Amino acid sequence: MALHRDIFWIGRQWAVTGAGIQAVDQRLRGVLDIEIARLWDDDLVQSRRAKPGVNAADFDRALTVARARFPQAPVSVPIVAQLGALGVIEAPVVSPVVPALTLHAEGKLARFLPQWRIRR
Repeated sequence: MALHRDIFWIGRQWAVTGAGIQAVDQRLRGVLDIEIARLWDDDLVQSRRAKPGVNAADFDRALTVARARFPQAPVSVPIVAQLGALGVIEAPVVSPVVPALTLHAEGKLARFLPQWRIRR
């Protein structure tokens, strides 16, 4: 994958871009890139660092810059859990049933069926 157009830091082997951490060498075709959403996944980071040929110092610097640039999003508690903690009584959610659209044109010639148009 080509480098993202927004480049915030570039090192010898790694770059911090708008897509996350990307390898500068385009022959790898984005195999070692790390997306913004997975910057805080330590297992993924360690697996990328352990790959042969990775400049560990440059990778660590890119990781530091990327984590400073894209802070970890706080884990949000679902609203249902928040309401339950507050003691709010939950009512069952009733979804309205929408009837399915059916077309009845059996046994009729298409040229005699009324035409319909969407008017704007």
